[in-house]
Amino acid sequence: MKLLVFILNKEEQLGDVLTAFVEVGINEATIIDSVGMGRVLAYDVPLFAELRYMMKEVRPYNKTIIALVEDDRIIEDLVRVVEEICGPLSKPGSGILFTLPVDFAYGFKKGRE
Repeated sequence: MKLLVFILNKEEQLGDVLTAFVEVGINEATIIDSVGMGRVLAYDVPLFAELRYMMKEVRPYNKTIIALVEDDRIIEDLVRVVEEICGPLSKPGSGILFTLPVDFAYGFKKGRE
């Protein structure tokens, strides 16, 4: 089992991304409002206020989507579909997707119950 984390940079794509999650078999996920470190430094830490001028293209807020996934094939399918929506994840500003191994999960429904 893996914990899938997807940081979506363009909030307006959230509906399409969640539809993609369901299409590949991820029916349960948690969505967290998040803010990038650059945004906080540029706007909340006076020492780094000069960064504001360099951040014109940076989006201030993100959505972080987390889900437990049992099947690696689902992750491969999700990456393909997410890149159709957001563009190549290798391109800065499109999003970040990664997984972490999960040794234990309590309260998680196994399979597609």
